[in-house]
Amino acid sequence: MKEKEIHPEQEESTQEVNNEPLSAEQIAQNEAEGLKIELAEQKDKFIRLYAEFDNFKRRSAKERIEMMQTAGKEVIQSMLEVMDDFDRAEKQIQGSDDIAQIRQGIALVISKFRNTLSSRGLKEMNCVGQEFNPDFHEAITEIDVAEDMKGKVVDELEKGYTLNDKIIRFSKVVVGK
Repeated sequence: MKEKEIHPEQEESTQEVNNEPLSAEQIAQNEAEGLKIELAEQKDKFIRLYAEFDNFKRRSAKERIEMMQTAGKEVIQSMLEVMDDFDRAEKQIQGSDDIAQIRQGIALVISKFRNTLSSRGLKEMNCVGQEFNPDFHEAITEIDVAEDMKGKVVDELEKGYTLNDKIIRFSKVVVGK
């Protein structure tokens, strides 16, 4: 007669069917084997998850670097038109003696420059006559003023700017005291 091969899972059920109780040692050994298998599975999951996260970090860092390198590209491209206008204005200044025409040309280039920047989200902060606010203004000095201007911005030494409603440069101001 041929003997059947018995797998460990079958062995347990076979012994129980034969009404032979498992010894405490066999139960502990089976539990240990089960825990080893579960531990190996968890290690494998952890290693895969860690590798996936590491790949994500690398990919994110690479994308961030690419974004920083190309973020200014559109702004620079839009500024090239203004640069061309400055070059044409410079040529005109060298060849012309008509001051009124030169002023008009320069004013047009400046206007185009401001419009290009504002189309990209840049806004000037107007602060003269407003209450001094350290969240928007940097006080350079204080001067004596009339009662109605105390605590207010009297003069702006350097304009402040916001880019998409985020301050990128504070206004440098003179405050009345």
